[in-house]
Amino acid sequence: MRVMLCRAAFMFAVISLVGAGQAADSGAPSASSAPTWSYADLVGQMLDLEHLAVLPWDGERCAQWSSWDRVSQYDADSGKYVHWDANNDGPMVIREENGRAVMAEMEGPGCIWRIWSARAEQGHVKIYLDDATEPAIDLPFRAYFQGDTAPFNYPQLSYNLQDLGCRGQNLYFPIPYQKSCKIVADPGWGRYYHFTYATYPKGTRVPTFSPALAAQHAESLRRVNDFFESSLGDDPAGRRDGEQRETGTLWLEPGESAALTIDGPRAITALRGKTKFRDREDEMAALRRLVLRITFDGQPAPAVWCPLGDFFGTAPGWNPYRTLLTGLTDEGGYALWYMPFARGATIELLNQDTTSRELEYDITHAPLRTPMDELGYFHCYWHRDTVELPADRWPDWTMLNTRGRGRFCGVMLHVWNPRGGWWGEGDEKFFVDGEKFPSTFGTGSEDYFGYAWCHPGLFQRAYHAQTMTQNNKGHQSVLRWHVTDNVPFQSEFEGCIEKYYRTQERGTQYAAVVCWYLAAGGTHPYSAVPVAERDGYYINPPVTAGGFTVLNDPPGEVRTQTLRQHAGHWENDDQLWWTGAKPGAKLEVAVPVEKAGTYRISVALTKARDYGIVQLRLDGQRIGEPLDLYNPTVVSSGPIELGQQTLPAGQHKLTVEIVGANPAAVPSYMFGLDRVILDPAP
Repeated sequence: MRVMLCRAAFMFAVISLVGAGQAADSGAPSASSAPTWSYADLVGQMLDLEHLAVLPWDGERCAQWSSWDRVSQYDADSGKYVHWDANNDGPMVIREENGRAVMAEMEGPGCIWRIWSARAEQGHVKIYLDDATEPAIDLPFRAYFQGDTAPFNYPQLSYNLQDLGCRGQNLYFPIPYQKSCKIVADPGWGRYYHFTYATYPKGTRVPTFSPALAAQHAESLRRVNDFFESSLGDDPAGRRDGEQRETGTLWLEPGESAALTIDGPRAITALRGKTKFRDREDEMAALRRLVLRITFDGQPAPAVWCPLGDFFGTAPGWNPYRTLLTGLTDEGGYALWYMPFARGATIELLNQDTTSRELEYDITHAPLRTPMDELGYFHCYWHRDTVELPADRWPDWTMLNTRGRGRFCGVMLHVWNPRGGWWGEGDEKFFVDGEKFPSTFGTGSEDYFGYAWCHPGLFQRAYHAQTMTQNNKGHQSVLRWHVTDNVPFQSEFEGCIEKYYRTQERGTQYAAVVCWYLAAGGTHPYSAVPVAERDGYYINPPVTAGGFTVLNDPPGEVRTQTLRQHAGHWENDDQLWWTGAKPGAKLEVAVPVEKAGTYRISVALTKARDYGIVQLRLDGQRIGEPLDLYNPTVVSSGPIELGQQTLPAGQHKLTVEIVGANPAAVPSYMFGLDRVILDPAP
């Protein structure tokens, strides 16, 4: 083996990473054969990171049943997506049957790996396996997530984030079945659910779950629970035969790079690193301007291209946390992704900052335990707004788009939300191997990341975390790593999450680090991103809504509301929509005047049962009397004349003040602006 460090040289540290001790025996069967797994094998996969690199078998898949709003549909006749932004995600189920809700139905062989809810209550959820007439599990839904109820009495596997204020209820626990699985719920089960499950190739052998089976393997389950509780940051595989470490310190001047070359066949099993910063601003800039680049087997493009801080799973800056795969601690950052290669790997660190940087690095690598032709290459890319989607796909935002054979293994999402308000209402949607309708369709961004109700608290668990928050206004950093619930694909994968806040309206922007494995020859659209596009883009720009530029930062929320259902009654079928304000609040909107003159001024507004009474002013001067916008149904006011005024050319300011509400109105004090009409006076 040859290891070369050159001054074009490299960076940060590593540690080893692989499966759960027995991974070589049970976690990586031949890609051409169906596996046989004992329950101990399945439990071991919860710590087995090496198995992520094994290319999927034909017939292997991962999908999710959830309470997504069934109004969202794909119309095969038109080829368009209908009501794609529907958001009634709480009560939906497959159907009602004998007074119970059918939540999920699957054919085996398979395994449930993740169960989540935002509001699990006392109604029982029953899991029937392999055509049995009696349920294998029959518990109040809430008991799935309390960590003290057998068979789920492992608090790192079954937990409610309520103690941290985040309220998400999670169960990561293998529930295998050989032939079938059906999940039903009694009345009073709650609202919102996910059941994420793997389906294996025909011929795969797995045991049928029972509480007795879990009790027989209590030691294995306890080992995983204890590792999650006290050992995150360590390699769960332990020390491998033939493992080696490369350590040192680098000093990189601005524009300089460093590279480390390792001969194969081997696998990088961990990266660790540490550096110093002057202050928080310097830290945020440095971790976006230092770039990690890894190229395997002489391929023409790197498989890893990522700002250093984001690669460690959080941004912007150094935000301490621990998960199974990544973390930032007082000892430095760690990343335990398993990165196999056949002939060689080149690991590079690029200093694209204007400041010199000193970095400590520690890289661990080991011989392969599975032939490389059965493995995929690890990929990790940072990007913003790379893939444009057609209008009927709004509000989908693409996290990963790739072609080939591989596994999707998760994402870190950095959100810049300068105007505040809940940014993440949108669902995750995974389209696998050309699906027109996604086999994973979620219920909300925070739900995908394992918490609930948009709570801006910090949390960290083995597979998911919220590592940075500014009370849902400013920076937010969340991640979810798919280990047992990785998503295999044979030909292509598109993973999206809905982005309700448009950048041009509220300045809200997403940046993602996406991690996946891909067979040789696979493709994707990602490439290096210039410094100017990855650092300093998070500014507080003017807000536009409904075609208007907002001049102040009013209380509540201002955005464009689509009114396509009332087509023809509002110009462009939308409006500026102001919600969450109280009497006395003011909204300022720019009114451009191209030519000086005297104008008759009118406005077209919206009336509805929850709209308020407003007073309008133009350039500080009151125009017209207070306008009562109450109406039992949603209607356009049509043009409302406000008088005549002489205006010079240039930008003018329309001020909207909430002054009250009609006694018959729902007191929400909403306001909608369709048009400002300036007609030259005769």
